[in-house]
Amino acid sequence: NVLWSGKVLETTVPEDEHTKGVIEFNEFIKNDDRIEKVMLPIRDGLTLMRKL
Repeated sequence: NVLWSGKVLETTVPEDEHTKGVIEFNEFIKNDDRIEKVMLPIRDGLTLMRKL
């Protein structure tokens, strides 16, 4: 559920805490070089990750 119905792609700052949490999680994973990851845009989004 990493795409959060497309809410994570909006350019405005989210109001609700759930959307903020998903965005923060995605940013954390994206910026962590210790993790190999791929985000799949199926359904509401799926991230596969592996700690290196």
